[in-house]
Amino acid sequence: MATLKDIAAEAGVSLATVSRVLNDDPNLNVKEETRHRILEIAEKLEYRSSSSHKMQVSVASQHHILALYSYQQKMEINDPYYLSIRHGIETQCEKLGIELTSCYEHHVPPSIKKLTGVLVVGKASDAIRQTATALTDNICFIDFQPPGGGYDFVDTDLVRISQEIVDFFIKQGATRIGFIGGQDVPGEADIREVAFVKYGQQKGVVSEMDIYRGGFSSASGYELAKKMLAKQDYPSALFVASDSIAIGVLRAIHENGVRIPEQISLISVNDIPTARFTFPPLSTVRIHSEMMGIQGVNLLIEKARDGRVLPLQVYVPSQLKLRGTTR
Repeated sequence: MATLKDIAAEAGVSLATVSRVLNDDPNLNVKEETRHRILEIAEKLEYRSSSSHKMQVSVASQHHILALYSYQQKMEINDPYYLSIRHGIETQCEKLGIELTSCYEHHVPPSIKKLTGVLVVGKASDAIRQTATALTDNICFIDFQPPGGGYDFVDTDLVRISQEIVDFFIKQGATRIGFIGGQDVPGEADIREVAFVKYGQQKGVVSEMDIYRGGFSSASGYELAKKMLAKQDYPSALFVASDSIAIGVLRAIHENGVRIPEQISLISVNDIPTARFTFPPLSTVRIHSEMMGIQGVNLLIEKARDGRVLPLQVYVPSQLKLRGTTR
């Protein structure tokens, strides 16, 4: 059965573009020929959206999962990392014949019927956690570790990733490493930033003056990098919190005539499809975000089936992919 990933591969476009075309996003700026090609491929491959699939499996399905996304859907456009998690959830539910209902920002349909479990994706506020716990005690958090440790979660070890990037730059001879990142909550540092600063200061290569924080978007990365470069005195190595941010950082560096990686080298996180096609290609840490969604579904079904009480913590492995932005 065809998936968004199959369509994107045959059309030669990103998952985000396919998703926006099939959802008829009025704000999408794409060539008409590209739009037609995506629609033709979807029809040829007999693609069914998650909503249409839900209608077909709802009668026979033994399981019903609610995917509760803690952010606005437009976040999937700005950062394909989230789109990939959703794709993993939808693919696994389709594979296992599970009925799936999705909603964003805890706007749960009032008519929601009996659930096998709830997936909470992204940084979950108290309100979102309360919404989930009011529905069921079978909850799995994805890309978030709930306080108290009483629930299953699937995540990647961002602390270890941050430390490995610092160690890599030190081995490359860097004595000053900067950070450009985002924030889920205004004024609150992301876990990557916290781990990077703590470990980098222990190693004597990180200073508060080289920390720049904005949003998780290319536009934010561009503005933060311009601010950094305007100082003239900037670090020769950068840890950038996501590929989406790094794309904007690269543009600002190019506009300032700074050579990569000779004058500034950088590593980001996620390894989105476009990371290989930037100039130069991004060195980045590949996070198997689709697998995070798949494993979240598996944990819910396994717990419901076996009556497991002990909460499980699953860390999906990552891999450093060295390309043109590092020496």
